[in-house]
Amino acid sequence: MADSVPKRKSFRKFSYRGVDLEQLLNLSPNDFAALVHSRARRRFKRGLKKQHMSLIKKLKKARTEAPAGEKPALVKTHLRNMIVLPTMIGSIVGIYNGKQFNQIEIKPEMVGHYLAEFAISYTPIRHGRPGLGATHSSRFIPRK
Repeated sequence: MADSVPKRKSFRKFSYRGVDLEQLLNLSPNDFAALVHSRARRRFKRGLKKQHMSLIKKLKKARTEAPAGEKPALVKTHLRNMIVLPTMIGSIVGIYNGKQFNQIEIKPEMVGHYLAEFAISYTPIRHGRPGLGATHSSRFIPRK
């Protein structure tokens, strides 16, 4: 027992709906569209708009201009309805939430999701905390 070598923990290999990351990057747009959910499939079938193609082009340009081993430059966008594609992995996107740009690095797990899911556009309310004008008990809470 003492001389047995402990097992090394192996990292889980990423796959999107049964397709490995390397294969995912080499897929044609039509093959990738077949993997995503029906709303995204319909979107790809109808064609991406000029703005979405422009964003993909800017991300690709930022990635090629970045020095080797460093992160690419930030690309700001208002396109919250853009679906994350495999070609976008590794890019840094500034997603507008209505007030500011949230800096997000695209990871493989984000493929198939919308950009808006990673930049929340509202502040979640906190129930049970007294605010201004709530009740008489909140009268003595100082304003900040």
